[in-house]
Order: sequence, then structure tokens, then C-alpha cells
Amino acid sequence: MAKIDVIMPQMGESIAEGTLSRWIKKVGEAVKRDEPIFEISTDKVDAEIPAPAAGVLAEILVAEGQTVAVQTVVATIETEAGAVAAPSAPAPPPATSTQPNAPPPPRPSPPSTPAAPLAPAPAAPPAPVRPPAPTPAPAATSARVAAEAGPARPRGEVAAGNGGETAEERLRRRSTPLVRKMAAEHNLDLSAIPGTGLAGRVTKNDVLSYLEAGPAPEAEEAPRAAAAAPAPAAPPPSAPAHAPGVEAWPGDRVEPWSRIRKLTAEHMVMSRRVSPHVNTIFEVDYTRVAQLRARKKQEYADRGVNLTYLAFIAKAVADGLRRHPVVNSAVSGESTVIRRDINLGIAVALEWGLIVPVIRHADELSLLGVARAINDLGERARTKKLSPDDVQRGTFTITNPGVFGSVIGTPIINQPQAAILCVGAIEKQPAVVTLDGTDMLAIRTRGMLSLAFDHRIVDGADADGFMADVKAMLQEFPEGAV
Repeated sequence: MAKIDVIMPQMGESIAEGTLSRWIKKVGEAVKRDEPIFEISTDKVDAEIPAPAAGVLAEILVAEGQTVAVQTVVATIETEAGAVAAPSAPAPPPATSTQPNAPPPPRPSPPSTPAAPLAPAPAAPPAPVRPPAPTPAPAATSARVAAEAGPARPRGEVAAGNGGETAEERLRRRSTPLVRKMAAEHNLDLSAIPGTGLAGRVTKNDVLSYLEAGPAPEAEEAPRAAAAAPAPAAPPPSAPAHAPGVEAWPGDRVEPWSRIRKLTAEHMVMSRRVSPHVNTIFEVDYTRVAQLRARKKQEYADRGVNLTYLAFIAKAVADGLRRHPVVNSAVSGESTVIRRDINLGIAVALEWGLIVPVIRHADELSLLGVARAINDLGERARTKKLSPDDVQRGTFTITNPGVFGSVIGTPIINQPQAAILCVGAIEKQPAVVTLDGTDMLAIRTRGMLSLAFDHRIVDGADADGFMADVKAMLQEFPEGAV
């Protein structure tokens, strides 16, 4: 028999940890390769994680509701000797280097590169050698998990020999790409910021609290400060900033935030702090699109695809981004990263939160391909079947509150992207049209599009030029593109 480690996967470039929300399989149960065995929750996706190999679930190392770092071993599967694990559970790297700053191994490139948040998390150190243990009885599993419900141990959490730093010190020094980006933008030394994350990792809240507390006094100001009257003690920089508490009145229902709600809230607050948001709003005449959709809807349905207005909009946006690359970019310190690939994130509203799966290389797809991708990603998001790759490397996001009747909105940019498009309700309205030189009233299908953009790198002329091109294509959508 052989043992295969089941690890906490990385569900997005900026995600350094995840919450194991539910075990689908129990200890002692047989599992098939690629069969879901547990469910996780992050700020990007709720997903069922498949087994890396066929066998028997031998032990559970992380309890339901526990949050652990990516690459943490959460369970083991006993397999027949020589069984091959799926790529989703890579074997730990060989322990050939003792340098804590060794770069992570390159991740296989996807078919195309949501550039959105960011660089992959550093690879974890190799797992400690663990002697084989007998498979615990299912009845004893709950007691064992409860007894071990302290912080889960990532791979390699042992002291390094020859005077090297411990794994906890390495973990503290590690931080998410987002935190490193914030530190670079504000010229901060992460080692000087007390961390409140796992094993002292510096989190976004730590950086924001440190910035709010203000810089430490300069060395030359020390004598003056010593002579001055003592000032009230400031809160420690590591103390996270919280909104004021609200008293619950009789009859109120208090619902604690889920992890996805908490992390989404943090991401939105951070985006507002980092990017100077500017909005531009265009009204679009969708009459041409409505006519094409009415003619082609059944043909698409026969091919298993629901042809929606959103598909036309996504196609026009993808083509517009190719002509206006700065809108398809990101900020890195004092540089602008112009993304080569156009990967559209499509926001999907779910009962438990918001997920943004990504259409890769959207500019290379036909209208049929875009419509099929939107249908597929939306369905898999609602059924928790999205894979980690489905929510990564987005370069531009589209949100569609118009399906609920909203006329228009001013959304918050999905960091580190430079812009987000909001689609308002599309309805028949009276409008003035000119026919043979005569103005007259007519019924037209119209709606609003709003673009929120990061004014650090996207100027008003760039944003309006992009929106004008999107509007023109939707109002004159080519017959041959349908």
C-alpha cells in the first residue's frame, strides 16, 4: 500500500489560505480518482475538491470549518502501490535546498494567461517524513479531529537544521502577492509590520492598520519627543481596523459573516483605498442586437447554448480591449503591466456570495464560443464545480446587475485589474430616431453601460474611447459575427 497526501489547493493567485467547509467522504470510505472528497471556501470560489487518486480515505487532518494555508496536507489516501496521483495533488519537492528564499517551481501555464490578482503563492517546503499509521476506525475520527483542531500544520513545519530558520519563520516571512504589492506601493518593510495571520503572516489588514497608525518618528526627532509631554499610547499597528459595533435589538437576527463574505468585504475596502475610481456611463441602443438575437436564438438553443445579451456585450468588450490595451492592464508599483491575454471575468451572483469565473482568450472566441463559455461557467459556479483555474488570471470583469432590474451601477474594481464594466437593465423605451431626415418617436431596446476605471493608469480619453467602440459594435453588430 502507498499513501497519497491530499493538500489544500490554491484557488486563486492572491489566495494564501482556504477554509475546509465540509468533508464529503469519511475515513475508511473508498474514493475514486477525481471524485469530490471535501468542499472548500475562499473569497474567490466555493468548490468541491476531487481526490488525487483512487483508494481509501485513511485519515483526516483538518476539521470542518478550519482555515489553513495552501499546500497544507488535509488528509491522506491509501492506494495500491504504484498508483499514480492526479496532477491536482503534486508530490512535495525534493529536499535538496536549504535556502529559505528559493523561488517556487514554475506553474504550468494555462491555455492562455485572470491576470487578476496575481502571482502564485510560494511553494511550500517538503513534507516531513511520517511513519505509516494504521487507518483509524471511522467512529474514532471525530474525536481525533476535535483533539487536533488546533492550527493545522503546513508541510515542513519543523526546525531547519544547521542554525537555519524554522518553518514558522519562513511562513511568517511569506505573504500574499497582494500584501507585497501594497508594501511596494507604500515603500514598507514587511519585516517591520507585526503580523496577525497564520504563524505571524502579515495580512492586508495588518498593512492597512500600519498605514493608519502613521510612520514611526524619525531618529533625529527622538530627543524632541523625549522632552515633550507623553502622548496617549497609540493602538498597536497590528490591531485590525473594525467597523463600530451595532447593538442588536429584540427580534433582530444576527448572522455571522461566512468566510467568502468576510474576504469579499476586505477585498472591496482594499480596492477603494488603492485605486482612485472614476466612472463613465454610456447609453446603448440594443435594437440591432435584439433583432439578431431573435433570429438566432433557436439555432443556438438547438446547439445547447442560451444566446443572451451578455454574450453580445462580452464579445464587444473583448474586441474593444484589443484596441484599448491600457484598459486591460494592472498596476505594479510605479509601472503599468499591459496584459497580453484578454481574459474576461463574469461575475456570478450566488446565494452564498459572489464568484467571478474567467473566460480565457475571449477575444479569440466567436459569439457562439463566448455564449457557450458564459453558460458553462455560470452553471458550474452554481453547482460548485469550478476548478481553481476557472477563477484565475482574469484581466477585466463584467458584472450584470441589470438582470435584477437595476438601471445602472458603479461597481468596485476587482483588484489588481484596471477596470470593471457594469451592465444595466435592457428594456424597450421610447426614443427619438431620424428617418429620411425627419425626427420621430420610435420604440427602441436600450440600456446603460457603466465603466469604473483606475485613474492612476487609465485616463478619461482611454476609458471613453473604449466605451465608444463597445457601443458602436453593439449598435452595428455585424451579421457575419453571429
